[in-house]
Amino acid sequence: MAFDGIVTKKIVDELETIKNYKITKIYQPDKNSLILGLYGNSTNLALLVCISSNNYRMHLTTHSQKNPTVAPNFCMLLRKHILGYKIKNIYTNNLERIVFIELENCEIPDKPIYKTLIIELMGKHSNIILTNENNIIIDSIRHTSTEEKSQRDIYPTCRYIFPKSTKYNLLDVSNFDEFNKIIDNSDVCSSIANTFNGISLSFVKHLYNNITLEELYNQIMNFINSDNLSIKITDTKHNIPKDYILDFSENRQPFQLNFALDDFYYSKESSEFFTNYRNTILNLILATLKKYEKRLTNIDDKLFECSNMDKYKLYGELITANLYKITNSNQSSIKLENYYDNNNLIEIPLDKKYSPQYNAKRYFKKYSKLKNALEIVQLQKKETLNDIKYIESIVYELESSNTIEDIQYIYNELSESSIFQDKIAHLSNKKNNQKKNKAKKMTLNKFAGFNPLKYVIDGYTIYVGRNNKENDYLTNKFAKKSDIWFHTKEIHGSHVILKTPPGESIPDNILYQAAKLAASHSKAKNSSNVPVDYCEVRFVKKIPGNKPGLVIYSNNQTIYVE
Repeated sequence: MAFDGIVTKKIVDELETIKNYKITKIYQPDKNSLILGLYGNSTNLALLVCISSNNYRMHLTTHSQKNPTVAPNFCMLLRKHILGYKIKNIYTNNLERIVFIELENCEIPDKPIYKTLIIELMGKHSNIILTNENNIIIDSIRHTSTEEKSQRDIYPTCRYIFPKSTKYNLLDVSNFDEFNKIIDNSDVCSSIANTFNGISLSFVKHLYNNITLEELYNQIMNFINSDNLSIKITDTKHNIPKDYILDFSENRQPFQLNFALDDFYYSKESSEFFTNYRNTILNLILATLKKYEKRLTNIDDKLFECSNMDKYKLYGELITANLYKITNSNQSSIKLENYYDNNNLIEIPLDKKYSPQYNAKRYFKKYSKLKNALEIVQLQKKETLNDIKYIESIVYELESSNTIEDIQYIYNELSESSIFQDKIAHLSNKKNNQKKNKAKKMTLNKFAGFNPLKYVIDGYTIYVGRNNKENDYLTNKFAKKSDIWFHTKEIHGSHVILKTPPGESIPDNILYQAAKLAASHSKAKNSSNVPVDYCEVRFVKKIPGNKPGLVIYSNNQTIYVE
C-alpha cells in the first residue's frame, strides 16, 4: 500500500501528543532522510522523514541509522535555524500528503520566533521545506523552479505556495449519495483513486472485494475516522515484508501505527539494501570471472599453438637438409622426403619472398619461441585456474551470505586482493574523494574480526568458517594440529574444524555430524551423497602466496553425507 493521505493523516493524528516536544538533535543519514531527535514528558523520541521516491514516509522510529561524518548542508542549516525549537503544532490539510510542523522559539518571551517545517510526501516530488513566519522559504532539501518546467518555485527567498490539485476532498463529501454521483461506476477503484485526494489505488482494491459500493464507502470512512489503526502485512518474500494494508487494532497502544510502519519499512529497506549491495558486488565478481575465463581461453589457444612447435622444427630440419636440392627460391611450398616417416613426402609451406634458407631459419625461430612460451603459458594456465577457482569460491560465499555484515566481509576481502583491484577502483571511482574511500575502508575493516559459526554437538565443539579469510584464519591459526579439518571434496564450501580433546578418539557419529555441517555449508548443500574429506589439521597446508582459503591436504579420509 502506498503511503497515501489516509496513512499520513492517521500518523499525524498519533503525533498530536508530541506538541511542546523540543528538537534536541537533527541528523541527515542520506540525501533522502532526515531524523529529528525530540524530548518531552521525560521521553526521547526520534521522528524520521524520508522523501525517497519509492519509500517516502514520515513516522517515529526506534531503529538507529549511521550518519555521515560531515553533516550535509541542509542538515547544518536546520541545526542553525530550528535546533532547540519546540513543536507548537503538527497537522495536515484534509487528506493531502503534506505535513506542517509549526515550531516556536521562546528564548525571548516578548519576541517569540516562529518557523514551519513542511514535509511533502508526493512520490518523486517529495520535499522537506523550512519557512519563516512570513511563509518565505529559508531553504529546502530539493530545489525546483518553474523555469525548469516545475509547477512551483521551491528555493530560498520564494514564498511557499501550496501545490494545486484538481481532485475532490473526500472529507467534504457528506454521504454516500453524493459520493456515488462523483465517481465513475464503470471502473470504481481507479475512479476513486483518481477523483479523491489521498486515496491510493492499492488501498481501494484491497477493500473492494465482494462488497457493494456503499459498503466500500462506509469502510473507507471507518478507516478515516478510526483512532485505532495499525497495519497488516499482505505480502512477504523470504520472511521479509513487501507490502501492507491498514487494519483495525483491538488494543490501542501509543504510536502503534507509527512504530508498526517503522518496523515494516526498516525490514523492507534493509532487505532492499542487502539485495542491491549483494548484486553490485556479485556483478563485480562475475565481470572479473568473465575476464579470467577469457584469459583461460586465450591461454588454451596459445597452448594449442605450442602443440605444433615440433612440426616447425621438423620443417626447418628438412629444408636445411635439402637445401642443395632446392633450385627455385620463389616457391610458396615444397615437397620433401621426411626421413622421420619412412621418407614419405611432406609438403612444407614457404614464404616466397624469402630464400629457402631464411624460411628454415624462420621455422627454427618459431619453434624456439613456442618452446620457451610453452613453459610460461603452462604456468599461466595453472595460476589462472587457481584464480578462477578462488573467484568461484567468492561467488559461493556471496550467494550464501545472509546479512550486510557477511557482504562487508567479502568486500573487505576483495579490496585486499590484486585480482579485483581494477574493478574495485572502478566501483569506487573516487580519485577526487580519497578521504571518503579511506573512511569507507576503515568502516569495513572493523567487521574483519574472527567470528565463525559455532556448533556444540554432544559436548564436541565444531567451528564453520563463513568466508575465505575466516576459513584461512580458522584452519591455519586458530585450530590446533590435532584438531580435525573437514571440507567437501572438490566442491566450494566452508572449512570446518572439529575441536578434539587431547588423547581422545572421536566417535563416528560426531565425525559424521561435522561432515554434515561441511556439506550443508557448501555448494552441494542441496545434493545427496556428498563426499567430505577430513584429516588432522597437521596435514593441511597453505601454499605461501596462495589465495585465502586455498589449501592442500593429505592423509585424508572421505565420508559420504546423505
